[in-house]
Amino acid sequence: MRKQHFLRWLSGIWAVCLAVTGLPVLHVQGEALSVSAESCILMEAVTGEVLYEKAADQQRPMASTTKIMTTLLCLESGDLDTPFPVDNDAIHVEGSSMGLVDGDIVTKRALCYGMLLPSGNDAAGATAVKLAGSYAAFAEQMNRKAQELGMTQSHFVTPSGLHDAEHYATAHDMALLTAAALQNETFREICGQASAKVCFGNPPYERWLTNSNKLLTMDETVIGVKTGFTDEAGRCLVSASVRNGITLICVTLNDRNDWQDHEVLYDYGFGQLSPQEVTFPADWTLPVTGGTTGTAAVAPAETLTVGVKDGNMPAWSYQLNTPPFLYAPLTAGQEAGTWKLLLDGRVAAQGRLLVQSAVTYQEKTTEPEPQSWWKRLLQK
Repeated sequence: MRKQHFLRWLSGIWAVCLAVTGLPVLHVQGEALSVSAESCILMEAVTGEVLYEKAADQQRPMASTTKIMTTLLCLESGDLDTPFPVDNDAIHVEGSSMGLVDGDIVTKRALCYGMLLPSGNDAAGATAVKLAGSYAAFAEQMNRKAQELGMTQSHFVTPSGLHDAEHYATAHDMALLTAAALQNETFREICGQASAKVCFGNPPYERWLTNSNKLLTMDETVIGVKTGFTDEAGRCLVSASVRNGITLICVTLNDRNDWQDHEVLYDYGFGQLSPQEVTFPADWTLPVTGGTTGTAAVAPAETLTVGVKDGNMPAWSYQLNTPPFLYAPLTAGQEAGTWKLLLDGRVAAQGRLLVQSAVTYQEKTTEPEPQSWWKRLLQK
């Protein structure tokens, strides 16, 4: 809390400096905000409620924030830790780099660190060729995923975000993408690290990568996500912050004052919301075979908190992905599948299902073989 007070004090000093120099100042007057971004949005990550927007549906280049999509596809492809040689042509690309050279041995996991921390264009190129064989084929994967996520105003061409006239998105679409990416535990873990030790090379060896997202060290509530810059796109920033269990996503495109804008927008947005825990149905059960009981109660592994206004919780629907039945014996806390929280057809959140109580194995008893009337007569 002391750090947050200091940051707010520093924000005020910075605003005075901006006013003196004539640069645009972000200010809050009741409900009125002004930001220096050409396009921006502030959105609650689970409910999707938009708390502030400015030209949020205007199509613009989004530079290296593109790598949110590339990383998500890489993580969803699985097999993250099998080493393989990079495609030498794919890593010869201009701009920021994670340091790949011809013949390097990497893993998909290392490439994800290379994309999200130092914003390696070489890592994005290597990922595209590994997953799809070519940039063009990978762009098709990106656009299919965009449609799946409801990013109807976006079109992807490059895996890295280097400028192309046909490569664009909106601030709103990038917020939807980020909300989906943060549901991936590995993505969330990687994008929130200010630095990390990663192993690659020929032969592979460990070296440190540093995150270009300064918000991670400016504000302890920020958990990611990705920076970006090209001459055509300007400064682009996608970030996420968690306070009181509520997660907000902020996207600014072409914003020369992005660090400050995100900080003040978060102070504004969190002030509009109150935390409320999502209540899941208490009657979720799965059939059990071979147990002392025929069913087992299951429930989400973690609680889920969302930010709401006036205590009005959205009308959720639920989707379970479970096996048709469980085999006894079962232990409390054993994984039993996954759940998804749906809102207007969008996957708002997801997580693991756990067995709530132990179920012991039902020992089979050997029943005596029934005797015929003739055998019973002989026994008498």
